Amino acid sequence: MQPLHFEDVAPGQLLPVLAKGPLREMHLFRWSAAMENWHRIHYDRRFAQEHDKLPDLLINGSLKQQFLVQLVKDWVGLDGWVWKIRFQFRAMNTVGETLNVWGKVLSTERLADYGLATIELGILNQDGKESTPGEAVVALPFRDGPAVPYPFVPPH
Repeated sequence: MQPLHFEDVAPGQLLPVLAKGPLREMHLFRWSAAMENWHRIHYDRRFAQEHDKLPDLLINGSLKQQFLVQLVKDWVGLDGWVWKIRFQFRAMNTVGETLNVWGKVLSTERLADYGLATIELGILNQDGKESTPGEAVVALPFRDGPAVPYPFVPPH
């Protein structure tokens, strides 16, 4: 994959969609185990439906967060830097759904040593329902410039 440079990015540009799923019970159980999140709504269907009155097992919020970060990290590549990311959990996603993580460049800003791009983000299920809107800011090197500093020092 070719490195991404600031000059390659423009407002309105879409990031490649990251498709995840359909997410099954074992995906949620393994993620719960890895995160040591033992809330039963992620792996015990009877508890989720009968005790908490949920429609089904819920996809973990931290898993959706990881998908958003993965989309942006994969897009900027090894030469870019994910500076900031924020999002909101606005709707539940349940087991069996396919999640499509999307992004669109909102704006760019040229700084002295590198450029910044602000990205609108979200997660749509297979029915087009948005559950996790957000935004990220990434730093990208110029084509003929130095690498983005590591460790990354945010602009003042």
